[in-house]
Amino acid sequence: MTRKNDLKYTSVEICAGAGGQASGLHNAGFKHTALIEIDKDACQTLRDNTAQNREWAGCKVIEADLREFDPAGLGLEPGELDLLAGGVPCPPFSAAGKQLGRDDERDLFPTMLDLIDHLEPKAVMIENVRGLLDPKFAEYRQEIIKRLESMGYEECYWEVLEARNYGVPQLRPRAILVAMKPEYAQYFEHSTPPKGKEVTVGEALHDSMRARFDAVEADPRAENAFKKWFEKASEGVAPTVVGGSKKHGGADLGPTRAKRAWGDLGVCGLGVANDPKEMKDAERDLFASAGPKLTVTQAALIQGFDEDWKFSGRKTAAYRQVGNAFPPPVAQAVGEQIYAAFEAARISQRG
Repeated sequence: MTRKNDLKYTSVEICAGAGGQASGLHNAGFKHTALIEIDKDACQTLRDNTAQNREWAGCKVIEADLREFDPAGLGLEPGELDLLAGGVPCPPFSAAGKQLGRDDERDLFPTMLDLIDHLEPKAVMIENVRGLLDPKFAEYRQEIIKRLESMGYEECYWEVLEARNYGVPQLRPRAILVAMKPEYAQYFEHSTPPKGKEVTVGEALHDSMRARFDAVEADPRAENAFKKWFEKASEGVAPTVVGGSKKHGGADLGPTRAKRAWGDLGVCGLGVANDPKEMKDAERDLFASAGPKLTVTQAALIQGFDEDWKFSGRKTAAYRQVGNAFPPPVAQAVGEQIYAAFEAARISQRG
């Protein structure tokens, strides 16, 4: 991803995870004041990628439970912040989480709305699973919009964006809500992504998979195995990368149907491979009958992360961070629309 805009507008992000949305918004031109996240491994990932980067200077990584977080600690006056963003927990609205909605103790929409009320940002961006837009949650969505309207916001849109349409080699629909103060909302234009050729799994992983097979080039099977994988992987995009729960076993690439789809792309979904420097079992990682397994880094490429974005923690913890992330290119696209509305309002106010 490439940043096209100056780092002109401020942002605070809740439930920041491993930084998918944060990195996308950064590339859209938002300078983060704080990233708030409860998971310690994800917080370390955020620190590792921002602490020594001058472009992220002044960004605080705050490890905290959002329900217990005091926004006064941010040191921001009401109305000072440009954008409050975040991906509130998905399980209350996902089929896997039984879609309990407001009755799910993990629902943080009320907490997010209270935070909006306190900070009074110029714009709000909230990301969640597409299940949130199911008819069963229509009343709850309306309550959220009414609360936002009572705080002086206008809904710009609330709809499902498909990651594959933004250059992400994966099927990953996400429900995105954007709301802004009226003086900015009037300039907001929700542009659809340009139609172009989708990025396939083969295109996205060619170089990294080539390097992995080159590391075992002495094995006579390596070249044919790579060619076989690339031929299959060039057929399309991946199924949704899933992070899973800390309560359930190790990392793999999803339920049976997802594993079958990965198999069609020449990838073995039964587990996650070690990075080439740490590979101890080439038979397991590269030469399984279903094809090579993905490394954490390759799963991140499927999510649209830059190759130099690193993930902290052991392999399973790192993979879960990747699987639960919001694809950076989608966040960047939405962020650029918000940025453009701010710019248009600024020019109008000057004139």
